[in-house]
Amino acid sequence: MITVIGLDGGPLPPQAARALSAAVCVAGAPRHLEAAGAHIAGGAERVAMGELGAALDAVVGAGGPAAVLASGDPGFFGVLRSLRARGADPEVVPAATSAATAFARIGLPWDDAVVVSAHGRTGSGRGVRRALAAALAHPKAAVLTAPGRAGPGAFLPELLRAGRRVYVAQRLGAPDEEVAALAPGDEVGERIWADPNVVVAVDPERAVAPAMAWMPGHQGAPPDWALPAESFEHRASLITKPEVRALALARLAPRPGTVVWDVGAGSGSVAVECARFGARAVAFERTSEDCERIRLNAHAHGVDVEVHEGEAAAAVDAAAARLPPDAAFIGGGDDAVASAVVAHRPERVVAALASLDRIAPLYDMLAAAGYAPDGTQLQASRLSGLPNGSLRLAAANPVTLLWGTRAASA
Repeated sequence: MITVIGLDGGPLPPQAARALSAAVCVAGAPRHLEAAGAHIAGGAERVAMGELGAALDAVVGAGGPAAVLASGDPGFFGVLRSLRARGADPEVVPAATSAATAFARIGLPWDDAVVVSAHGRTGSGRGVRRALAAALAHPKAAVLTAPGRAGPGAFLPELLRAGRRVYVAQRLGAPDEEVAALAPGDEVGERIWADPNVVVAVDPERAVAPAMAWMPGHQGAPPDWALPAESFEHRASLITKPEVRALALARLAPRPGTVVWDVGAGSGSVAVECARFGARAVAFERTSEDCERIRLNAHAHGVDVEVHEGEAAAAVDAAAARLPPDAAFIGGGDDAVASAVVAHRPERVVAALASLDRIAPLYDMLAAAGYAPDGTQLQASRLSGLPNGSLRLAAANPVTLLWGTRAASA
């Protein structure tokens, strides 16, 4: 029998104490072994968790009752999954999750928060990028960090830059517990944070939702998308039409944990819709007037869109240096703009083209960059009323959607 015991700084429940006293092998982080040391039998093997796999192998092969010590709830982003994968059928004595404790210390409800893990599986930093994108896209988020480059320093600059109020909850439940509060404009510098810790980011204007959430975290796909053009403020009909937008969204695949660019955004309709799906949306436009219109459209639909003003080719380079894109929609700009976007290697690129002359060059550009290009022409005919009360089909201008996909990077 293997018993997995969660620790949160409180006293051990009787079931956990009995399991530890009977165990012939106990695995856990050094701090956990020390905290529970008085309950561990004198002859038990103590396995300090360094390399997780080796420690769990020792527990599974202990040849008698064994125990694993873990932080908080072992079933929530915890060790329980790895044990089950090894064929174990453990008993679990959970404690409060670190996310629940962090929000309790701050005094905020968290049923409407997203909780994301920055523990990368490949060491490539993809886990950090996904966690940061999700935290930026949602008004309330908790990030379960990891020592090293997945620590608070990987998240604080961008979260503060986005106007979030940020808390770093360190060593929760320990005697030296500390919750540091940071506001936009605060200097983080090279500050050292105590492990383990949780980063909580909150949009001050949306810290408490007006109604209780019906499910935790992101609420899933919006009730409708490919919204009518009338749902957005736009200039001289410079807006991606709903029929085109519907297919573009299908090819962009916006979702929590992804960063989607809307380049030559016009009204920002594509960026807004991607944000409604939970993606971190970033829009690029040349004029301050258009940029302000995008912000107004985002606010009207209750989402956050990061807006960059200026020439797109230069602006995308600056944005990619901070958080690279997973997908990009090119609604405006010439081939130089498209080349600048493709250079940053998003997994998905979608372009809306009104000119037939641009199809072949962009198709070849995508193919040369390692994408699998494809496309289709859309020409919608919308129902329209006639003076006599009957209906006709009013044809809209055709638009070619060209897209390319490539294999996800590690």
